[in-house]
Amino acid sequence: MKIILAPDKFKGSLTGIEFCNIIEPILSSNLNAEVIKLPLADGGDGTIEVINYYLDGKTIQAKVNNPIFESVLASYLYSENSKVAFIEMAEASGMKLLDSKHQNCMYTSTYGTGELILDAIDKGAEYIILGLGGSATNDCGIGMATALGYRFLDEENKEVKPIGSQLISINSIDNTLVDKRLKSINFQIACDVTNPLYGEEGAAYIYAKQKGANDSEIEYLDNGLQNISKVLDHHFNIVTQKIKGAGAAGGMGAGCVTFLNAELSPGIELIKEMAQFDSKIKGADWIITGEGQFDDQTLSGKALSGVINSAKNDGINVAAFCGNIDLERDQINQMGITYYAAIMDKAKNFEDAILNTKLYLKEITEVFTQKISL
Repeated sequence: MKIILAPDKFKGSLTGIEFCNIIEPILSSNLNAEVIKLPLADGGDGTIEVINYYLDGKTIQAKVNNPIFESVLASYLYSENSKVAFIEMAEASGMKLLDSKHQNCMYTSTYGTGELILDAIDKGAEYIILGLGGSATNDCGIGMATALGYRFLDEENKEVKPIGSQLISINSIDNTLVDKRLKSINFQIACDVTNPLYGEEGAAYIYAKQKGANDSEIEYLDNGLQNISKVLDHHFNIVTQKIKGAGAAGGMGAGCVTFLNAELSPGIELIKEMAQFDSKIKGADWIITGEGQFDDQTLSGKALSGVINSAKNDGINVAAFCGNIDLERDQINQMGITYYAAIMDKAKNFEDAILNTKLYLKEITEVFTQKISL
């Protein structure tokens, strides 16, 4: 019997790698199974640990600018062997770097993310994966682009500061000083939202409030995004508003497509590609997956949705071991899941579930092995 372990994290209690290490010995012993561990993530918290499971890289630290241009030490992963770097923009441009009084995306920049990209290129990176999310910014990536050599000019040909409030002042782009090495780098962007750049569903109206902007500032930022969209469209001969995910991370989606010539992909698909997931599951009898909360959001780009899609293509049974399941039996069956179990069904309460996740996961696995071996 061949079993694939492909879980996401249980937020706050268990990583995907820990999940694999807990149940692998039980499956091997009780079923005499060949067990292959392929932990996954969807681009959110914990992604960097999962990517390094496959990348086997080193953590590199670089001194860069945080969102308000203060010096900060940021980290990224780099594999010397494969020349692949993985950068989370939140490490240099994230909300987590600012105290509450400085959290206002009118005045923040992605400049530090651009500095991390440059550092990775200096190290020899040829393939860069950039994870969007957790950003404190709404600058459409002009901060990142400025660090890479782009200059953004107003009507008087004066360079503007690369922050959200200045998007509305940009009249043209000067790319004569852009780092020439960018053209030889393959960029892939982990992006799990599909918002357009501007408008009611755009970066400002959907995300700027949680980044500190008030209603009038949100309207101002949206006008700025409309302006930079016109400038980008003219300069790059593109229609930015039609880019699926352009509004991700304060417009960073559009910025990555234009300034980096990058592709936007769901985080789970990029990690499956790194894991060679679809080839390694060939001939498997079961894929065991899992996540903390299994609900109607699960099929919206989460790791479980990626597992289910691949399993369907190869006719492989899927078992879901989750923290909590908030779906009806019929909904779960329609998703293509053959077997499922929840830790909350065993725990006394939520606190007990968090404290004893590992114990209950072992119990769930024992029951599973008994049922499928009958």
